[in-house]
Amino acid sequence: MNPQQQSIIINEIKKSLGKKDGDKLSQYQMAKGAWRLRKTIRREVKYIILMLMGILSAGFGLKGFLIHNGLIDGGVMGISLLANKQSGIPLSLLIILFNIPFILLGLQQISKIFTIKSIIAIALLALVVAVFPYPQVTNDKLLVSVFGGFFIGAGIGLCIRGGGVIDGTEVLAIFLNRKSSLSVGDFILVFNIIIFSVAAYLLSVETALYSVLTYLAASKTIDFILDGIEEFTGVTIISPHSDEIADFVKHKMGRGLTIYSGKRGYGKSGESFTNTDIIFTVVTRLEISRLTNEVEKIDPNAFVVMQSIRDTRGGMVKKKPLAH
Repeated sequence: MNPQQQSIIINEIKKSLGKKDGDKLSQYQMAKGAWRLRKTIRREVKYIILMLMGILSAGFGLKGFLIHNGLIDGGVMGISLLANKQSGIPLSLLIILFNIPFILLGLQQISKIFTIKSIIAIALLALVVAVFPYPQVTNDKLLVSVFGGFFIGAGIGLCIRGGGVIDGTEVLAIFLNRKSSLSVGDFILVFNIIIFSVAAYLLSVETALYSVLTYLAASKTIDFILDGIEEFTGVTIISPHSDEIADFVKHKMGRGLTIYSGKRGYGKSGESFTNTDIIFTVVTRLEISRLTNEVEKIDPNAFVVMQSIRDTRGGMVKKKPLAH
């Protein structure tokens, strides 16, 4: 490694530690900064790979299934496909043109890095659609709807995992959500109802219905990619037998948990608040039945609250191997 490369690396380490250019670093700070830098590089490489896989998958869904069979998807992709069928303008150009407003909105609403990644991803998708010779897989409209939606949904989901988008619909939904009381999902639903209604008018009702099936397949695939194979559930348990329940979660189920102190009180008689331990743990949906059954055995009157977890970071989420 030459001195110039060493200087660049040292400057990057200083940036990661929040140091100025003139500051000197100890051996510990250098090691810590180098570890952070390696971790950042590995993460960014992972994101790049995910986005490339997503672009190739979306391109396959478009050229291998939808385009040749005249079906569309929802969102900006659906608008691009519809405009391509009506005007004959190349799809690759339309994908870029229709996404520009949403990407500029993303610069304002999300971040500069997100915008840069999205611009690169959309440009690469347009290039893939224009250049890659994907084979036409089938003419069966049912298979086209399901598998075309699957590959497009996988592409969108992988790109979101990589930190960008190839369809700007979510960006618009997030922006409008901040301006009104409707949720992001509500906006996306209304947006797509309009697209499929226009498709039914311009194309045919049958084509619009198959396109709805494509959208549903894509939507479910996106959820699968983003939420993962294991769907986690957060469980909060309030019981005077918290020690026994916590012992079961730790030693029988092999799950991590958090115990925090609280107060409980109930009833119209004005019962005074009493101190109690509150257990919180995260389990997979396959383990919910086992956990609730055991809690009911220990304390039939335990108060249990469950909520879906979209994603988790840090901590011990994966199951710890139990000692035999």
